[in-house]
Amino acid sequence: MKQHSCDVLVVGSGAGGLATAVSAAHRRLDVLVVEKEPVFGGTTARSGGWMWIPCNAPARRAGVSDSIDQAREYMRHETGAHYDERRVEAFLDAGPKAVDFYEQNTALQFDLGPTFADYHPDAPGGVDGGRSIVARPFDGRELGHEIKRLRPPLAEITFLGMMIGSGKELLHFFNVTRSPVSAFYVGKLFLKFLRDMAFHGRPMRLMNGNALVARLARSCFDRNVPIWTRAPVRELKKDETGRITGAIVETVQGPVEIVARKGVVLAAGGFPQDPVRRKAMFPHAPSGYEHASPAPPGNTGDGLRLGEAVGATVADDLPNAAAWVPISRPVRADGTLGTFPHFVDRSKPGVIAVTRSGRRFVNEANSYHDFCQAMAARCREEETETCAFFIADHRVLRKYGLGYVKPAPVPFRRHVKSGYLFEGKTLEELASRIGVDPQGLRHTVETFNDHARRGDDPQFGKGSTSYNRSLGDPEHKPNPCVAPIENGPFYAVKLVIGDLGTFAGLRCNENAQVLNGDGRPIPGLYSVGNDAASIMGGNYPGGGITLGPAVTFGYIAARHLAGGND
Repeated sequence: MKQHSCDVLVVGSGAGGLATAVSAAHRRLDVLVVEKEPVFGGTTARSGGWMWIPCNAPARRAGVSDSIDQAREYMRHETGAHYDERRVEAFLDAGPKAVDFYEQNTALQFDLGPTFADYHPDAPGGVDGGRSIVARPFDGRELGHEIKRLRPPLAEITFLGMMIGSGKELLHFFNVTRSPVSAFYVGKLFLKFLRDMAFHGRPMRLMNGNALVARLARSCFDRNVPIWTRAPVRELKKDETGRITGAIVETVQGPVEIVARKGVVLAAGGFPQDPVRRKAMFPHAPSGYEHASPAPPGNTGDGLRLGEAVGATVADDLPNAAAWVPISRPVRADGTLGTFPHFVDRSKPGVIAVTRSGRRFVNEANSYHDFCQAMAARCREEETETCAFFIADHRVLRKYGLGYVKPAPVPFRRHVKSGYLFEGKTLEELASRIGVDPQGLRHTVETFNDHARRGDDPQFGKGSTSYNRSLGDPEHKPNPCVAPIENGPFYAVKLVIGDLGTFAGLRCNENAQVLNGDGRPIPGLYSVGNDAASIMGGNYPGGGITLGPAVTFGYIAARHLAGGND
């Protein structure tokens, strides 16, 4: 068998793995990254790319008031009984240092989401903005020929393959038919997109998670860190003392034994596409298949299985095993079903969600994680299928879109024909088509409308927090998240529970070392990203609570592997 030696072997090429690799290479360690799929980037490349890191440099530059004490208080509140003091302290201490390191020593640069509030901003220690940052847009041409191996973004959250940013850029797209400024802005971007497609076959203006991966990968290549694709790890190797010394990697040229002098880092993306573990941990998926994930197909829990095979344990006691998000299933051109995660439309005025009973069950503008927990609880209570439906009228559909259906002037009839978008001239007709109680839906909408005309939602308080309002329509008064549903035809999109990454991962310590059943570190074995148990205690406190810890613990793991301090 062929053999390859390095100091550090990183398994997986998402943000956690690549952050570990570039941090370790900066400390003069010889690093190899292996990825089972033919492209690198993992779930990160498909994601929004936000990172939740309190007291970060972009926030300091913007004059945002925050403190480690505030962030600690917030995390203690959010994680409750699952507060892991040592790991939380490590994260809060290293997070700002990691951001400084990446900005000063790598191609990774950050922009602040100044109005991107914590998801529970009114909780103790919560803030109205400043903790969520995102990678600055990146010119894909800087990757050279490696751009061909970068995982493309999730098709369902692009426009014809064009990546769209958040914040002001997203508002321009919503206002494209109402504002000459927005029309000019969007038109200019679209012409650049068409140019890139003509000359490169893919967009070169990389945004969000695609930009995050591209910037980290560029930094790895600059430090001569190879990324082997089509290279799954079959088993970890250990010596007579139990120390992890490397792994057997399957490559297109055959198996290779990797000798890792310092250690192995598991960063293979968790288990969102593993029906066996989903069956065991996802209450809404009793067979393991009642779940839709936008994660890549290769995220099948390899890192967890590799760890368990050498004595590691999985944290299966969290109240939520994953970060939940409502998903709808648009029909692709080839007839297969896509996965559209609902981030923005939940907060728009004139959109509500109901279950089969026709009743609302949640403040729709609350976080997607909270939304799904409420949906699951109501469906258990009603003893019905775990699903819900967004309801909107024609005005709202054409102004904001709904799910995968884009606002005017983009045509929407094909989505009605495909069965993705349901239509009814009356609420009762719509209810019959989606299997919802007609009287229940009529009563819900009429009750909602009585208050919505004044911008109120006394039942659930939609629009009552800064997080709610940040994704509403700032031009809609008095409440950017509330408007009546009045003029037919009426529309609906079906929602099921999906995920944005798994929380139940390998138990680790504050140095990102994987622990055995006795709670002791397994020498030479580390884990970051979704392969490691979440430090958020099964909750979802803010935008980027998977990627923020991923890049931070990648920095921590590299520091420990190098045997040094900051």
